[in-house]
Amino acid sequence: MPSDDIRTADPRTTARPSAEVMSGVIPYLDMNGRAAEAADFYARAFGAKDLGRMADPQRPGRHMHVQIEINGGALMMSDGMSADERPGPAGLHLQLVVEDGHAWWKRAVEAGCDIVYPYEKQFWGDWWGLLKDPLGVQWGVLESGPEQPSA
Repeated sequence: MPSDDIRTADPRTTARPSAEVMSGVIPYLDMNGRAAEAADFYARAFGAKDLGRMADPQRPGRHMHVQIEINGGALMMSDGMSADERPGPAGLHLQLVVEDGHAWWKRAVEAGCDIVYPYEKQFWGDWWGLLKDPLGVQWGVLESGPEQPSA
């Protein structure tokens, strides 16, 4: 779905994501007018599936809600309610726990993410690295290492 697709969805008739996708804690990001751009980028970088977009009836050309699914989990975003512009969320990163970390890392870098911390085998046994997308959001990519026997 292209980022210029602003539409009004009726929540009473819009299909809802599965219970598995809608479980746990769901991050909800204020993207300062860039929610659709973020969803489009995350489709390229992380294979995100677009679950729906709702136009903001009070602010033409902006979204009040954008929802995507990445790696089986939901991410919700909006263009935000405040007028102040920030480069992106601060003090957090989103963690992707995946089976093929190298492939996820490569796709994200090729799509335009910058490397904050290289994707390497860590002292605790997992592969992990940190990326920053063009919208300022940081993403950890983690592939679990072999199970360690308990002492």
